[in-house]
Amino acid sequence: MQLFAFGVNHQTAPLSVREQVVFHAENLVQALRDLVDRQPVKEAAIISTCNRTEIYCNTDVPEPAIDWLAGYHRLKPQQLEPYLYQLPQEKAVKHAFRVASGLDSMVLGEPQILGQFKDAVRTAEAAGTLGFLLNKLFQRTFSVAKAVRSETDIGTSTISMASAAVQLAGRIYPSIAGQNILFIGAGEMIELCATHFAAHHPRRMTFANRTPERAQQLADRFLGCTITLNDLPAQLALHDIIVCCTASPLPIIGKGVTESALKARKHRPILMFDLAVPRDIEGEVGTLDDVFIYTVDELGKIARQGLDIRQNAVSQAEVIIENQVTDFMHWLGNRELVPTIRALRDAAERSRRHELERALRRLSRGEDPQRVIEYLSHALTNKLLHAPTHALNYASEDEREQLAEVLRRVYQIRRPE
Repeated sequence: MQLFAFGVNHQTAPLSVREQVVFHAENLVQALRDLVDRQPVKEAAIISTCNRTEIYCNTDVPEPAIDWLAGYHRLKPQQLEPYLYQLPQEKAVKHAFRVASGLDSMVLGEPQILGQFKDAVRTAEAAGTLGFLLNKLFQRTFSVAKAVRSETDIGTSTISMASAAVQLAGRIYPSIAGQNILFIGAGEMIELCATHFAAHHPRRMTFANRTPERAQQLADRFLGCTITLNDLPAQLALHDIIVCCTASPLPIIGKGVTESALKARKHRPILMFDLAVPRDIEGEVGTLDDVFIYTVDELGKIARQGLDIRQNAVSQAEVIIENQVTDFMHWLGNRELVPTIRALRDAAERSRRHELERALRRLSRGEDPQRVIEYLSHALTNKLLHAPTHALNYASEDEREQLAEVLRRVYQIRRPE
């Protein structure tokens, strides 16, 4: 069993690269099946968020899986290579534990990544690509993340992307209470942003989503209203703050429609937050006057500026993770010995049965039971000790002492005085 993880994240790759390797939720099951069916990969799970795309797998040959990632997204391997990290075995385990615990996030300690890990597990289960090894890894990952949350202060001072957006809006506008806010999308990030903005009682909150029912649920919760995505060109000018986070593969807001909105607003500024990967707002929109636009990377930098997590909490979390990595690798090492242990026991069992059958035959002939038992015990002892004794007798001079030390440990024999 060989664990392997690889991918890109906000630390290794810019947004322009990350958005090219995003897996959309509706395609994940088929992507996992494609990977396992076409490559020498026994198990696989994919985590794809705005900040990272990572693949965890059980494979003895990782290179084809890496090439598959590039090929799946119609890229050449050399286009990804400068940004890609590759983590075998213990490094993969430690990385999973750190990511799920919020230590590798753009905003230290953020809790959303744990839910995204759980979504990845459910998707891999649905695809039939989550086997014994990855299931064990992720269940331990959830346990470690829970321990870090409960035993340290890692999450108590966290500034989320959503709170950073509110903080930034408060710097640009005199009061959020006087602004109209449009939320495009209906996922977890939009819901979190709406919760933070709602606490400041904006004038109006409007929700637009591909699925109108989900938009209506959010509107009901936050006492807002809904529009359709087709209404965006006409409605954009009516809003002061736009928050976008959808799974659309193409931009939803372009330069032309934004120019028209600014003209209708008589060039009153618009604040835009694009939290999607790939981006929901065309990059050219940022060149327009009177538009303040922030991507997920830029918002992450602002969030980190206000972050003041006590360093000892991070140190405590790292200690928990290191101990758990050691424990998991010990379990994994034991699993790799299972075939050897089973073969050893099978050989001993064959010897036991053979000598037992001989003893029973001698008893059936009327031989003295005490002598038969004595013979049986000697025969078993000789058979069980034959292999190590033979190995010692025929060991080379270089390996003899090392082998003798191993046997002393196995049989708990004191070294001769």
